[in-house]
Amino acid sequence: MRLTIIHPCIGRRPGQPYIRTWQMEPLPAATLAGLTPRDIEVRFYDDRMEKIPFDERTDLVALSVETYTAKRAYQIASEYRKRGTPVVMGGFHATLCPQEVGRYAEAVVCGEAEALWPRVIDDARFGKLEKIYRQTSRVSLAGLKPDRSIFKGKRYLPIGLVESGRGCHFKCEFCAVQTVFNSTQTRRPVEDVLAEISAIKHEKSIFFFVDDNITSNLDQAKEFFRALIPLGIRWVSQSSINAAHDEEFLDLLKRSGCQGVLIGFESLNPANLRDMNKAFNTMRGGFEKALSNLRRHQIRVYGTFIFGYDADTPECFTQTVSFARDHALYIAAFNHLTPFPGTPLYTRLQNERRLLYEAWWLDDRYSYNRIPFQPRGMSADLLQQNCLKARREFYSWRSIFRRGLDEVNRSDWFMWRNFYLINAMHRTDVSLRDHYPLGDEAWTQPLLTAN
Repeated sequence: MRLTIIHPCIGRRPGQPYIRTWQMEPLPAATLAGLTPRDIEVRFYDDRMEKIPFDERTDLVALSVETYTAKRAYQIASEYRKRGTPVVMGGFHATLCPQEVGRYAEAVVCGEAEALWPRVIDDARFGKLEKIYRQTSRVSLAGLKPDRSIFKGKRYLPIGLVESGRGCHFKCEFCAVQTVFNSTQTRRPVEDVLAEISAIKHEKSIFFFVDDNITSNLDQAKEFFRALIPLGIRWVSQSSINAAHDEEFLDLLKRSGCQGVLIGFESLNPANLRDMNKAFNTMRGGFEKALSNLRRHQIRVYGTFIFGYDADTPECFTQTVSFARDHALYIAAFNHLTPFPGTPLYTRLQNERRLLYEAWWLDDRYSYNRIPFQPRGMSADLLQQNCLKARREFYSWRSIFRRGLDEVNRSDWFMWRNFYLINAMHRTDVSLRDHYPLGDEAWTQPLLTAN
């Protein structure tokens, strides 16, 4: 039996290369390959960087679907299904919208795949795929072994993606993670993660722990960081800001090789933070104290900000960009609020009749960075324009050079050397991402629905 795993892109403009900063190793594909029995022949194609050979013989196609890649995933599925090849889809979007995804696939995996995938493969062998495979409880991550051999020969960004935990215990209104995992987190055994890192550390100059929130359980995080110290690696991850007030945690961050953390500041307005269930961001001195603590331990910060909550006005953009520049954030994201299906935010905006599209991720009128809902404090067009302006200001050459001279950003030669490359890439992406299509613009056929 032959299995073909496809990683779909967000979309494609004919004749233009795909956005480079979106081309990191797709860890879900390697995880799925690692779960597949050894007697199955596995092929992997990354839609972001290579042409998919739809006519190549295969017995089953698997796609992990995110909301932004849903339209392209359905196009790919249609190509295979019209050739008589069954398609199974999983991932966040499949869990959030199983009925929609089921219209374009023979089988849908809802929830974590670790306990379900062997049954899916066995059913496929005998041509008896079920429509829905549903995992309703959290699964153990012990023994998880991603198969990175599928990445051989592909030109990804030189970052090693590793998962040490999955999920987050916070309940942020806009976040699909809390919906999918019911505000819980599971962690892999530390020895499993260390073994995975040791096997590939000679290939990677820096690691990215893709955990939704590596500090969701501080005691477990500290245990993990202590175990990392002897490996002598550089790493980055995503963290909630409350952890920046724990001195032992900060010390272990530095000693374990942490070079930076992605922190969701989201908003400088306390009213917005309350609305999104992130009032904990302002605890114990708030942003200023947290950033001071991180700077003291020379931890760089990737700050993310969201605009479009009800207390936002056009004036908040200038204030936020100034905050990000004054604190010399290594990089930053200035994004509009996005209502993902299945989240409390989506339900609220739907009940308030403020959604501008029935399903923005499938609507032909929608494109990347377009606003899919009606804000209160400004028009949708003004919100979009101001987000774009904020990115341009933060990634201006003046801002890049000024932040590059910051003591923390230049405290490590490797991180300082890459600071300018990374910021230049983000500067280029500011214009490339705007109005990027969801799905292939060259696609002219109707989507093929499943029976």
